[in-house]
This record gives sequence, structure tokens and C-alpha cells, in this order.
Amino acid sequence: MGMVALSSKNSIIVTLEIFKKPNPNFRRVIMITNAKDFYASIQGKRVAFCGIGGSNLPLISIFQKKGAVVLACDKRDREKLGETGEKLENQGVELHLGEAYLKNLNADIIFRTPGMPYYLPELVQAREQGVVVTSEMEVFFDLCPCRIYAVTGSDGKTTTTTIISEMLKAAGKTVHLGGNIGCPLLPKVEEIRKDDVAVVELSSFQLISMRKSPDVAVVTNLAPNHLDIHKDMQEYIDAKKNIILHQNAFGRAVLNLDNEITRGLAPLVRGELSYFTRQHTTDRGVCLNGGAICHRRNGVVSRIMDVKDIRIPGNHNVENYMAAIAAVWGEVSPEQMRQVAESFPGVEHRAEFVRNVDGADYYNDSIASSPTRTISGTLSLYSQKIILIAGGYDKKIPYDAMGPVVNEKVKLLILMGNTADKIQSAVTKAENYDPQAIRIIRVENMEEAVETAHRLAQKGDVVSLSPASASFDLYPNFAARGNHFKQLVNAL
Repeated sequence: MGMVALSSKNSIIVTLEIFKKPNPNFRRVIMITNAKDFYASIQGKRVAFCGIGGSNLPLISIFQKKGAVVLACDKRDREKLGETGEKLENQGVELHLGEAYLKNLNADIIFRTPGMPYYLPELVQAREQGVVVTSEMEVFFDLCPCRIYAVTGSDGKTTTTTIISEMLKAAGKTVHLGGNIGCPLLPKVEEIRKDDVAVVELSSFQLISMRKSPDVAVVTNLAPNHLDIHKDMQEYIDAKKNIILHQNAFGRAVLNLDNEITRGLAPLVRGELSYFTRQHTTDRGVCLNGGAICHRRNGVVSRIMDVKDIRIPGNHNVENYMAAIAAVWGEVSPEQMRQVAESFPGVEHRAEFVRNVDGADYYNDSIASSPTRTISGTLSLYSQKIILIAGGYDKKIPYDAMGPVVNEKVKLLILMGNTADKIQSAVTKAENYDPQAIRIIRVENMEEAVETAHRLAQKGDVVSLSPASASFDLYPNFAARGNHFKQLVNAL
């Protein structure tokens, strides 16, 4: 007999294949209408959380309080877990550690952490055996009682998500911000009211397994990224598509008209399609009219704000605001949008001013984990040639496009990390490369990079960390990298 899963804002049917030993013939269908019923349904069930990190720890605690038998799984051994491992053991959590941490779990439900490949052999086998393999964000989408705004893209996700949340707050909404941007939302789902709004940032790793889309979906842009995890670019794009693919006719999709891949998603939109564009004019969304940002729909033009009203600099941030305006149009007044633009100082690690040292300004743009982000961000912000610190973990993406821009915008290029060779090659092979106009220095770590920049910087120079690479060769994440950079600059 086939199983049918129905969903709406008020009720869902979830098919849980729960058993003590793998038995594909045994199924239990549980009608779940709210978070209370969901948590009641997992009492006594063995629930495994893959990855003992910041996002899973709150889930581990709440699922244990709700009566589940919790398994905490991590590739690290007990010694490396330190106090966290001790705390979990004292709570009575069952630990599965080491290289074989996914073997023999005997779990009823497995929560995959976003960074874990969806097609990992152990997870594929678990699904084949009927084990429920899900994620925090998938369950949150099923149980959330309020309107959901979600943002994805290769660049600009966090800033756009934050701007949307600030605009909705300005309109008097109670906003629950989460997803890839902050704390997990599932532990809070019982507190969320129907009239609240949830604003979430979604990565391709979260989206790849999602079969439910938000009420309002924003795709900022798409370019090669995370090809160290995804098998190819098509899988990356297909994952991103899930943010709009499961919307109904009442949904809204906001797409970047200036990005070829994003623009190509338009035929998939079932509900309202709204574009944002800095380079063209559209009658279906947000565009520029001289120095003003305007909303246009069916011949009706509404002026929102001047570009100069936006406190945070850069054309990429103009685009972030345009995307946010398209997302909240009809819910937030133009005056409330302008108030946010004039007051919002930006998000940490995004072209963040650190300090002036001996007449040179230092900026932290650690969020730039791809060449497109460095090009559209740091390399577009300054009228003068700058000192750029770049390089890091290799996500197997091309750097060719970065070469000509670096030659045009950079006078001293300080390189470190696994991508140093790629970046240097892109610069020296570019047609506009002039060895007399740009100096390239290789260093081993951030300490050496900051010391080199300080030694060679002159009064009036701009020094920016904008790695165009992920951080994982030296740091656990971009925030740790940015904080280390700021610590070193503040110690000069």
C-alpha cells in the first residue's frame, strides 16, 4: 500500500519508519498537527544527532527532555570532545565517536547535520533500511506555525537575511531568525505564534534534502561554490532549487535578474515571481531609477529610497537591499525600509572596519569565502588600489575571474593557504597583469600576513582580509578566522 504525505500550515502527516531492528515491512503512520504532538511521538525512540556542535547541542538537550533516547555522534574521539563529552555523558546521552561513528547506530531517527553529505553511504543505507533520516530545518519547516521567509544564494545570504529580519521588526513583527545564520529554530518552535514570522538563511547543504519551500523564497545569486562537497555544479544548483520548487500558488519567489543561473529558475516559480536588478529595468519587482531604488509592478512605480540612504557600502549591498525589499513588499512600508537602511551597520566579518593603524585602515571581510564574493565585495568598495590578504581552503572552484579584478584593484597581494597557487596563477595569467604594478608575497599564516601588511602599508592605505576561500585549512569557520585577524590587528 502506498503512503501519502500531506502538508499544510496547520497539519502534517509524517511517515516514520520506526523499528528496533531493520524491518522494511513495518511502518507506523503518525498524524502530527503541532510541535506538542511531534515531541509526544518521539518518546522512547532512539534519535541520533550527527555532529556534536553548536547547532545540535540544543537539539540534544530538548529531545532528551521530551523523552527520546538520544545518541550523539561525532568523528572526534572522547578526548577531543573534552568538557562537552563529559557533560553529555553526565546527561545520560549515548556517545558514538571516532571514524566509525555512524556504524551500528540502531537508531529510529537520524538528524543529519548540514555539513554532512546527503549521499554519505551510511545515510543512504539507513534510508534504504527505513530509518528516518532528516534534519533540524526540515522538521522545523513541517512544524512552524507562522509565515517563513528564506534566503539562499552563493553570496549575500546572511546580510540579506538580516536585512529582511530588521525590516520585519521595524514593521512590528516578532521575528525568529535562524537557519544557517544563527541558533537552531526547532528548539523554539513551541514558542512561535501564528502571527510571528520566521526568517531563515539556507545553505545548499540544508536545501539538498528539503521537500518543503518557504512562503517567501529569495535567491541572491548563483556561482560555483562548495564543489568540494557537491559532486558537480548541477547538484549544487539542484539543491538550491528546492527553496522554490515546493512552493504553492500563494508563495513568492524573489530572483536576481542580473544572474544568469538565478534568472533561469523563473520557469520553476508557481506563485508570484518578483525580480531584483541593478543592471536592468523590470516591471515585476525592484530596480533602479537613477540613484533611487524603486518597486515596479503592472505599471505602478513606487520609490523606496535613494541608494545613498544605505549605510553599508558597496553595490553588492545595494543588491542585498533590493532583494530584501522585494521579499517584504506589502508587509513593510517604504519609510520603515528607509529607517533600516539608514541605521543598520552591517553584519560582523563583512567589510567590517577594524581600526586605523599608523594611518592605514584595516578591514575584516572574512565572510568572503569565494572569488565572486571578494570581487563583488571588497574589490568593489575602494577607489584606490588596496593591500589584499587572501587564500585559504580549496572548495574546488575556479579563480580565473578574480585575476583581472585583482590586477585592477590591488597593489600588494598577500597570499596564504591551499588556494594561494590558484589565486596567484589567476593574477599572473590575466591579460592585464603587470609585475611592476602589483607585488605578490606568500606567507604561512595569519600572523605573518598581518605583520607583512603592517610593515609595508603606508599612510592612507586600505588593508583588507578578503580570502576568496573557505577557512577550513586553518580555522573551524570564517568567524574564527575573522576574529583572529581582528585580534592581530588590534594588537599592532
